[in-house]
Amino acid sequence: MSKHRFLYHLTALTVSAVWGVTFVSTKVLINAGMQPMAIFAVRFLVAYAGIWLFSLPRPEARRVWSRTWKDELVFLFLGITGGSLYFLMENTALAHTQASNVSFLVCSAPLFTALLTLLWRKIGRGRFVDGLEDIRAGWPLLLGTLLALSGMALLVFDGSRVHFSAKGDLLAVGAALCWAFYSLFMGEMTHTYGSVFATRKVFFYGLLTILPMAGTFGESLSPSILFRPEVILNLLFLGLIASLAGFIAWNLAMDKLGNVTSTNYVYMNPVFTLVFAVAFLGERMTLSGALGSLAILAGVFLAGLRRPEDKPEMIRS
Repeated sequence: MSKHRFLYHLTALTVSAVWGVTFVSTKVLINAGMQPMAIFAVRFLVAYAGIWLFSLPRPEARRVWSRTWKDELVFLFLGITGGSLYFLMENTALAHTQASNVSFLVCSAPLFTALLTLLWRKIGRGRFVDGLEDIRAGWPLLLGTLLALSGMALLVFDGSRVHFSAKGDLLAVGAALCWAFYSLFMGEMTHTYGSVFATRKVFFYGLLTILPMAGTFGESLSPSILFRPEVILNLLFLGLIASLAGFIAWNLAMDKLGNVTSTNYVYMNPVFTLVFAVAFLGERMTLSGALGSLAILAGVFLAGLRRPEDKPEMIRS
């Protein structure tokens, strides 16, 4: 493995660790009285304002529109799947179930990414297909899929938890699917336009597509909530560290490593989430939840195994 490739792997792992903590940070904000949509809106507003500071010294990043209207539509799609819809599902899930549950279920994204990549390489055409990793269907992927799905079922239908938790768990699965669709196209757009420009477009369309629901979360943006120290600190962490720095670094790693290899690091999220959720939220796992979580991790890891000939040394130059 080359030095540069190792650094991209380290980048993906670091971002995964930061994103694992965001589940706990978002749960703290929800417990403080903020609504899921409001958290996303403030988080992306902070990130969008910050990313313009990165764009100003770079002429290629300051451009407003994509080169073609088709690429602009792709960014709209990415703003929904990697922005508004993804975070709406994830944040709403956190309002209904444990942060650790959401994190473990969202970490099924690598599995969905691999399956969608296989499907898209068969039915798709053009540069978005050429930019995907050339993975093979085999026993590891099949067994990993079955194991992860079994683990998800154990988490969602854990009889020892109240019924409404299933709503949050299913929303978390929906968020994982959104991220898988985001991973199909974001690598190619980053390669074409650069990480800063591509990330800024995702932030913009994420904010734009959440606006229709803006009138429903005004009360959770009241000064009595926003000016509390724990709220300010968590919003700054989510906006500047997790979103601004995290998305730029992640999109760059995905461009260099490939959409499947980079997304496999998502399965590390729950490890960090669980530690912080137990320490700061007092969460506990049932036996069924623990078994389900282990099954998801094992399944995603197994599905991500590649034979040496299936591992490209460098996806992008």
